[in-house]
Amino acid sequence: MMTSGTRRDRAGRLGIVEYEALAAYAAKAVWPAGFTIYQRGATADGVFVVLRGRIVLRSRVKAGRGFVPGLAGPGETFGGEGLAPGACYATDARAEEESETLHLSGTRFRAFAREQPQHALAVVGQVMHEHALLLEKLRELATLSVEQRLVATLTRLAQHHGFADPGGRVSLDASQYRLLCEMVGATRESVSIVVNRLIADGLAERQGAGFVIASLPELTGRIGLGWRDGEVPMPVGIETGGASSAPIARN
Repeated sequence: MMTSGTRRDRAGRLGIVEYEALAAYAAKAVWPAGFTIYQRGATADGVFVVLRGRIVLRSRVKAGRGFVPGLAGPGETFGGEGLAPGACYATDARAEEESETLHLSGTRFRAFAREQPQHALAVVGQVMHEHALLLEKLRELATLSVEQRLVATLTRLAQHHGFADPGGRVSLDASQYRLLCEMVGATRESVSIVVNRLIADGLAERQGAGFVIASLPELTGRIGLGWRDGEVPMPVGIETGGASSAPIARN
């Protein structure tokens, strides 16, 4: 549950004030881990706000393979396609862990906007903030190497509960490693090559089937320094790989 006393926290997420305002208009639900909340192509209505847990937005490519354009954690929204008339969901939405959400239908959102305009504007602002993050991710897919996209993705994951410890170390187990590959938009093989480089450079270490990043600040500095690869136009296509691989951009 969100506990921040401010209207919006430092990461720009919705806070307790919006939650309290939304509670009178929205339907609350608890989703067990692994539950699919909706699927791509289904009729979309309204918008969801996450109170606790983590929702993964995934585009399926084929059985066992997919691309993850984003995660939604506490104070963030998903399913905002439903604010447009006649919309359909653009991705699947799955609860990665037990999660609690508020759902504001289109009808209830319009009532919310009439009666609580300042809070409705905050929700719209959050939706647009997340839209901007998607546009930034598209830029990364088109211009950055797999290595650079991996660093950018690890930085985002560190901002979500459950990926980084208080000391700033980012730890990923086997299932989270698969999620990482889907967020980077590269095959498991391509990501493994980059991770092995980081291990060789002393910036990461193996941890079972996953790995740990010991110094995220040093790692994130590599994008700004143009480490190994510069920012160059890169065609978006399907990357070849094994059956366990995640898709999308070429290395």
